[in-house]
Amino acid sequence: MSSTDVLVVGGGATGVGIARDLAIRGVDATLVDRDGLNGGTTGRSHGLLHSGARYAENDPEGARECIAESRVLREIAPHCLGGDGGYFVALADDDPDYFDEKVAACRDLDIPVDVLDGEAARETVPDLAATVDRVAAVPDRVIHPSALVAATAADARDHGATIRPHTPVRDLLVEGGRVAGAAVEAEAAVETIRADHVVNATGAWAGELAELAGVDVEMRPSRGVMVAVDYGGLPVVLNRCRPPADGDIVVPHADQAVLGTTSVDVDDPDDYPQEDWEVERCIEECARLLPPVADATVERVWWGVRPLYGPDEDERPGGRGISRGFFVLDHADRDGVAGFTTVVGGKLTTHRQMAEAVADRVCERLGVDADCRTADEPLPFRDDPEGLAAAVGEFDAAAPSDVDVDPH
Repeated sequence: MSSTDVLVVGGGATGVGIARDLAIRGVDATLVDRDGLNGGTTGRSHGLLHSGARYAENDPEGARECIAESRVLREIAPHCLGGDGGYFVALADDDPDYFDEKVAACRDLDIPVDVLDGEAARETVPDLAATVDRVAAVPDRVIHPSALVAATAADARDHGATIRPHTPVRDLLVEGGRVAGAAVEAEAAVETIRADHVVNATGAWAGELAELAGVDVEMRPSRGVMVAVDYGGLPVVLNRCRPPADGDIVVPHADQAVLGTTSVDVDDPDDYPQEDWEVERCIEECARLLPPVADATVERVWWGVRPLYGPDEDERPGGRGISRGFFVLDHADRDGVAGFTTVVGGKLTTHRQMAEAVADRVCERLGVDADCRTADEPLPFRDDPEGLAAAVGEFDAAAPSDVDVDPH
């Protein structure tokens, strides 16, 4: 048996961010994950660092969060990023009013945006479709999740946190109306970790962990496909400038382009169909932006599952395309079960902010008076690519999203 102040369950970007935030504040934190770190939604995403432009006209608050957090990550984690900007691309048959509305909303929110015609845009991206009418250039970037998660976990550990991948939770300890820790599997044996507070940062699996505490967290997971094709040299992220739909984003890597994505509800985030039509649609639609990807060699295909929160989805008729916020559920207030907090929803771009919100709530519960410093302290390995690659290996954080990206 071991003990800790806070047990964080879930080793994606938000979970390791929570462990880092708590450790920097001087809280004894232990993080466990059933697999290697980065094995869930984070490592199976398209890896876009949003400028906020995607949400500007529909969700100004969400867009403000994105541009603010994008700026933070550029400062503290430049070695975990790629790409050099983004284009919102309007084709000749796309709604010109939608383009104008997006540009105006970006300017209202102080999201940098420049409008280019098709000819000017092709000076940067020569293979852009001839039907490109206008382009809104915005400061999108690319996140390499494996590097981000490994660097964040290493920093959490350097500040005193314990990081334990391949340590699945088998049960939660519920005593006298509070969660008091967890039974975990370690090296084929069951071990008890006692904790003053347990954080559920398992994303699409949050409902399953919450059930072990006797509380209901209704998740509405949605799958999306990513298709990596052999296409190097794309300098910017390409977004189709229309209401979000299948196949409207192309994310650059060094020698590949990642095409995405779809949105299909699933019942089980571990067991769901993976349909060929999703792959075909992504290639077909993305080729309208960048025609050479239609015939490019498909290097790999993977699906990810979004951790959507049911009550929030119920308020979104049509659902897709409207920015989704994150929710910190304090189960003492919500369900009468103390010592247990769940975080759901959100985006990879805002993972640090999500972690700060959770750490604030947990520290309040524990009586810890310490401010968040994660926006100001850089992540390690900025000038040490070998050390970063070693950390990815140590935490088993390699994942499909960026398996082609060499941390060196």
